[in-house]
Amino acid sequence: MGLDDKIKATAKNIEGKIQEAVGEITGDPEAKLEGKAKQTEAQIGHTIENVKDKIKESLD
Repeated sequence: MGLDDKIKATAKNIEGKIQEAVGEITGDPEAKLEGKAKQTEAQIGHTIENVKDKIKESLD
């Protein structure tokens, strides 16, 4: 499950970067803000997965 969550977080990060860029190009501040929010959500997802990995490593 961990790898699947990491892939989803990476996909959300890419989606956010694209949305932010589109917002920048079109001058749509809402789209730009939503893109940044998706990137932040992806970073949180990666952090959670990294913590899970560290806990699992320490238990092994």
